[in-house]
Amino acid sequence: MRPLRYAINVTLDGCVHHEAGVAPDEELMGFWTAEMQRADAVLYGRTTYDMMEGAWRRPASGVWPDWMDEWEVPFAEALDRIPKHVVSSTLESVDWNAELVRGDVGEAVTQLKAQPGEGLSVGGVTLPLALAELGLIDEFTFVVHPIIAGHGPRLLDGLNERIELKEVGRRVFDSGAVAVTYRPRR
Repeated sequence: MRPLRYAINVTLDGCVHHEAGVAPDEELMGFWTAEMQRADAVLYGRTTYDMMEGAWRRPASGVWPDWMDEWEVPFAEALDRIPKHVVSSTLESVDWNAELVRGDVGEAVTQLKAQPGEGLSVGGVTLPLALAELGLIDEFTFVVHPIIAGHGPRLLDGLNERIELKEVGRRVFDSGAVAVTYRPRR
């Protein structure tokens, strides 16, 4: 069974919004690229899919945009080619190497996890909360940045039952960010 991994940037006060000032530097982008390469596929909700596609999809010209630094290209290439599963009841169709996931999300994700492979990655805010509620996330990686955002959506805000975790890995970055990986105690 493939593990489902949730990894996200988070501020000291728990904010997970992409505009909270947690843009990765070269070292962190290397970390995120390696995380992407550990997955056979990614699982996104509509909002995260739209955001990632808008930022990281290879342009029709085949040339990455001028705003992208050279050290961001490996991440963009990894994300561009990985299969994507998009949970949405509002989208009619998706492309960018993606397929829609409809119906019972717990059942659909359980089926995806049952397929052979190295693992699945889930991103975003709302979908990971639903999957955590269902006990489907096998590994959590939080890259905690030395920033206090003061506002924005919070990590797994609204979780009904607490999830006890055990630390299985830690990495400190030159920026002061710390990636901590946990697995649920079961």
